[in-house]
Amino acid sequence: MNEIQEVIENKAALLETGDAKAILSYYAPGFVEYNLAPPLRQPGDRRDPAVLEAWMDNFQAPPRREVTQLAITTDGDVAFATSIDCLSAVPRGAAEGFTLWFRVTLGLRRIDGHWLITHEHESVPFEMDGSFRASTGLTPTD
Repeated sequence: MNEIQEVIENKAALLETGDAKAILSYYAPGFVEYNLAPPLRQPGDRRDPAVLEAWMDNFQAPPRREVTQLAITTDGDVAFATSIDCLSAVPRGAAEGFTLWFRVTLGLRRIDGHWLITHEHESVPFEMDGSFRASTGLTPTD
């Protein structure tokens, strides 16, 4: 499980460097991604660094991502991991940054001796009061 933890934590740490190619090296070809931004499922080749670079370009500096409450389950060459992650960034042109806590589920496979992400799902809860507002102010203690 240490190898899987390293994959997840290294990938998160690399975000702050802005090195899209290095981040994407942790993903398997054809991986499935459901991230926080629309649409419901991310289309195309998600290992194209231009997509991640364009997203990072929305910020004054590359965002910072922290992985917390990481839990990993493995069976042979397949694993899944869950965590509560924190993303901090300052959007271009904004006077202040933001901090967003969100849920992450990863599916991984050992391919040619290396653990790679084959499925990534990120989400925030939403209010069930009919407003359907994203609950972006939550922290792990909520």
